[in-house]
Amino acid sequence: MIEVRWHGRGGQGVVTSSELLAQAALKEGKYVYHAPEFGPERRGAPVRAFTRIDDEEIEQHFGIYEPDIVVVIDPTLQSETSYILQGLKKGGVLVLNAKKPHKLLVEEAKEINAEIWYVDAYSIAMEIFGRPFYNTPMLGALVKARELVKLESIFEAVKDRFAARGEEIVENNIKAIKQAYSEVKKYEY
Repeated sequence: MIEVRWHGRGGQGVVTSSELLAQAALKEGKYVYHAPEFGPERRGAPVRAFTRIDDEEIEQHFGIYEPDIVVVIDPTLQSETSYILQGLKKGGVLVLNAKKPHKLLVEEAKEINAEIWYVDAYSIAMEIFGRPFYNTPMLGALVKARELVKLESIFEAVKDRFAARGEEIVENNIKAIKQAYSEVKKYEY
């Protein structure tokens, strides 16, 4: 089983990213668990979401405390190292929305031998959407860092989720995913 914990702020699409990943995995015949975690003060407050993917039925229906992968959608959360790295497995993967990973985060991630992948999802979002919609670019970065599902399955999930909003929304989200997928970089210690 692969466990992914998503970090961001309310309104940034953290829950949507987790849901899209889960839907893509379902399309491939995998078992999934997806759940959000937030309080009533949602917009702008820290939010987490959880995604589990497995080839066998998943019977764990609670938060993820020892993730294999942590995705940080909000670039301002990088300095919250203990919050982000909490429970990340040794040799785990960290996917960041950043032009450059925060120095302290790099130092602490190195201690647990975590792989760091980073992409400037902010610039991608501003170029494509004209607004800071980081979630789908970060999904593209995650799929490049770890092919949990096929990219085509992500595109199908995006089409299903956003079709009612119009073709342009679908196309822009797919474009953002593709761009982040091609631009994400692995940090070399």
